[in-house]
Parts: sequence; structure tokens; C-alpha cells
Amino acid sequence: MTSQTDLAALLCSRLCHDMLSPVGALSNGLELLADERDPEMRARCVELLEQSAKISTDKLKFFRLAFGAAGGFGEAVPVEEAQDVIEALASDAKGVKINWAMSESSLPKPAVKVMLNLAQIALDALVRGGTLDIGAEMRDGNAEIVTRANGERIAFDETIGKALQGDLARGELSSRTAAAHMIALVAEELGGGLQYKLADKTLVLGAVLPQPEGMIG
Repeated sequence: MTSQTDLAALLCSRLCHDMLSPVGALSNGLELLADERDPEMRARCVELLEQSAKISTDKLKFFRLAFGAAGGFGEAVPVEEAQDVIEALASDAKGVKINWAMSESSLPKPAVKVMLNLAQIALDALVRGGTLDIGAEMRDGNAEIVTRANGERIAFDETIGKALQGDLARGELSSRTAAAHMIALVAEELGGGLQYKLADKTLVLGAVLPQPEGMIG
């Protein structure tokens, strides 16, 4: 059984891996800018720096809500906060159109954490672009979430699916599956569950999460 310390270490590894490229690009861009004298090339360097800074900021905003405690919010997070984060990640990925079906103005923090991670998994699966449909609603005391990725090619590691359903074998937990494992634990703690279905060109990820006590009514 994986300890909380192991899981935290793997999530940190995932964060470092995802941040290495844009932060490295910032460092390289600053070095080039310091040596470059041609105005056109300097303008290009600045453009690349701005792009890398945006990607870094977008990823950090995602990690704050998807992995962290989302400090600054109460028990619920405004839906537009999560939408802005996912829209930013999709714009960085390019070639992905997002369709929203949100019936609530805010969602419990655990539901937002799960939704963001499901959206990231679905987004990663759209290696050649496509559409990402995201929906969430509160029904009968449960937060119900669904994300659907549809594209010409879906790249999905079935080990991530096993992590979502809590079926990982010993040794299968890694920085790649840690986020899925984390939200599976979140769902389990709430008495809910996650599921997925993979077809030829479609990946559907879903969650049913009972609303935390104190937020019902």
C-alpha cells in the first residue's frame, strides 16, 4: 500500500516534470536575450519569453486547484475559476475545442479537484486535437462530473484507468498515475467513485461524489 508520503513525492515529481520545460525555456530565452543584438531577434526572444511565462503561470494555477488546498476559497470554488484554468491549458495544447455544460455557479473543493484532473487526463489523450466536453451538476446531494474527449486519435494509458478505479497493482503507481490515484482516494473518502470508458475515438471519464457534510441544504 502506498503511503501518503510516497503519493506526495510522486505528485511533486509530476509537478516538476510538467514545469521543467516552460521554466527551462524561460532560462534559455533570457540567456539568448542577453547576447542578442539584432532587434528582430530580440523581439522574437521576448515573444518566446512571454509564451513560456504564460504556460508556466497556467500550469501553476492548475496545480494549485488540482493538487493543492486551493487556499483563498471557502468550501466551494467558483466554477469560472476551474473553467479559466482548463481553457488556458487547452489553449496551450492547441487544436482542442472545449464545450461546457455546467449547471452550478460553484462546486465543492473536492469536486473541482476531481474535475480538473479528469479534464487534464482527457486533454492529454487528445494528442492530435479534437473536442473536450465537460459537464458538472449537483443532483440529490451528489456532484456528478463527466468529461468526454473525442478526436482522430485517443492516447490513453489503461494503467491510468486502473488508477481511477482503485485497481492499481503493486508497483504500478508512478508520477504518471499519481494524479488519478489521488482523485480515486478523494472519491473513496467521500463515499463516491470514478469510472471510465474508452472507445475507438472517444474517452469518457466520470465521477459521482457525495457532497461533503456541512454543505448540504
